[in-house]
Amino acid sequence: MVKRILVQDHVDPTILSDKLVFPTSKRIVRNRFLKSALTELCAPWNPSNPDINGLPHDVHVNMYEKWSAGGAGVVVTGNIMVDQNHLESPGNTMIAKELDSPIRREIFSKIASKAKKHGALIIGQLGNAGRQTQRVVNPHPYSSSDVPLKIKNVGIRGFGTPKALTSEQVQTEIIDEFVFAAKFLFDVGFDGVQLHGAHGYMIAQFLSRTTNKRTDKYGGSSKNRARIIVDIYNAIRKEIPVETGFVVGIKLNSVEFQEEGLTNNEAVEIAQKIDNIGLDFIELPGGTYEDFKFKHRRETTVKREAFFLEFADKIKPAIKNAIVYVTGGFRTVPAMVQAIKENATDGIGLGRPITQDFDLPYQIINGLTQSAAEWPFADDYNSALFACTLQMCQAGLTEYSPEKGVNYGIMDLTDKRTLMEYQQVQNEIVHLIAKKAEEGKFLLSIIPYQLNQKQFICEGTIPEI
Repeated sequence: MVKRILVQDHVDPTILSDKLVFPTSKRIVRNRFLKSALTELCAPWNPSNPDINGLPHDVHVNMYEKWSAGGAGVVVTGNIMVDQNHLESPGNTMIAKELDSPIRREIFSKIASKAKKHGALIIGQLGNAGRQTQRVVNPHPYSSSDVPLKIKNVGIRGFGTPKALTSEQVQTEIIDEFVFAAKFLFDVGFDGVQLHGAHGYMIAQFLSRTTNKRTDKYGGSSKNRARIIVDIYNAIRKEIPVETGFVVGIKLNSVEFQEEGLTNNEAVEIAQKIDNIGLDFIELPGGTYEDFKFKHRRETTVKREAFFLEFADKIKPAIKNAIVYVTGGFRTVPAMVQAIKENATDGIGLGRPITQDFDLPYQIINGLTQSAAEWPFADDYNSALFACTLQMCQAGLTEYSPEKGVNYGIMDLTDKRTLMEYQQVQNEIVHLIAKKAEEGKFLLSIIPYQLNQKQFICEGTIPEI
């Protein structure tokens, strides 16, 4: 039995079951819950073999069907990379012109059809990591400008020195690749796409003064820095008109905490500008690789749970058209309901809580629970990443069946013995990863706890810079 966060005063969850209507595509969303993007890290990585590089498999099919069956109104995939040389990490799924094949289209089509049959909208998140590309993938990735990360490592990640895109390359290496991937997903049956403009990835690198030192039409003012979003959106709509009902949304930082980072006021300005172009929804998280600790929280925000509500409070009134989702920290129904009633958000984004309980939206809407499961890694990003990816893969190992339910096979980290055993295995893998790194080698593995991990290992040699 999963142990849950204690809620003293229960509230009526009915408002969370309200339908939402996306303003441009006119698509109806069955409730206010959005399963936010979570990196799966379980696709094969082999740059010399385009037939399998970043190719999803049945694990992806099963996990996304289960999230849809679990009751979320919108299910967003993990970061689908639009350039195989600019990955968040080996293990990402990929869509790119040079990787296109009938097999790739068939498996993405299977993901879409399985997820859609349970009533959720299936949205593919599209991204390019830019300067946050791991060195093992590309020691000299492109970015908006040649500004390297101040940190060289996050956990097992190492980063190289970026090169600035030319004006022509912004079109060919960024805009055209996002458009190709969006059209690919439209063709195979996805309901829409989400542009990843947060967490310091490529689009966010254009938005932030920290990383954008350009002097052309994509640099300088907040209007110019947001131009990349406008150009990508318009190019997608040229290929996939509004009349198709295809959804286009964005994940946009509500704030960045590092020096010269995107301020909350700038985020408001950018949100206003892009709200007018026709985006269906804007999801608001916050932070970058250079500050993933999210310490800047007022006491009132802590009580309201969502990490970024204090920043979203300023952005939400500026958005007149798009549906707004806030992601990061929601754990109890009272806090979710309060955020909706205060008009701090239109919808509730769920990330980590929805890997322990794939059906958390269903449980909440039907009055079966008032909270998420207790989470042992609230302040430990790396451990949370390891645990969430393992739980996702565990869920994906078996097909959905109503008899077994959507949470079949997922380890219960609220059980003390399970947690202790898991942490021991995790520590062994982390030690092995560190040892490999000392040898100049790269290893990424789903933690092999209650899982046959052989199909989920990426290895390589770390290049010199």
